[in-house]
Amino acid sequence: MQIDPALHTPADSYKILTNVVVPRPIAWVTSQGPRGVLNLAPFSFFNAVSGSPLYVVVSVGRRDDGTPKDTAINIEHSGEFVINMVTEDLLSAMNISAVDFPPDQSELTAAALDVTPSVKVRVPRLAAAQASLECRLFKTLELGGNTLVIGEVVMLHVADHLVDSKLHMQGFAPIGRLGSPSVYCRTSDRFELPRISYAQWLKQGG
Repeated sequence: MQIDPALHTPADSYKILTNVVVPRPIAWVTSQGPRGVLNLAPFSFFNAVSGSPLYVVVSVGRRDDGTPKDTAINIEHSGEFVINMVTEDLLSAMNISAVDFPPDQSELTAAALDVTPSVKVRVPRLAAAQASLECRLFKTLELGGNTLVIGEVVMLHVADHLVDSKLHMQGFAPIGRLGSPSVYCRTSDRFELPRISYAQWLKQGG
């Protein structure tokens, strides 16, 4: 089947795209509003895009009425945010944080989650997260109905039991987002496939 986005509604095209580009990691973003209210919201249009410097991107959609979401407003205001990775033990709390709470109400309270101070940014990180990325805003871009947030990672927090002395990670299994609107996957089922060089490929009969 060939699907031309120009011949379908944005909602239908979004549905196909989010069922094809999978699995997607979930950025569980803590941000702070102009009045000091802490916001917590999940976004699956998220990934790492540069290793030097360390840059990540999060695409924040708009509300149904076209107004910016709190996360985009807060990041533009403060220039800082923290991405907390969602593991299976935090899945229910993440789902609660996706509720469209009013701007003066913190999702952290509703989800019964605690925060702990960050090191290089003023926005706190989730205490229960096994991995968090402190970010400073590099740039935002308006892409249709989304705000693309590009952040520089200035500090990483990873649970001690996940990292060895050579910074190899073992046992970290965040949740992935699959099909829209509410399908997820575990990342605990994995395998290794070492890369080969061109010389090795030739030797194998390539």
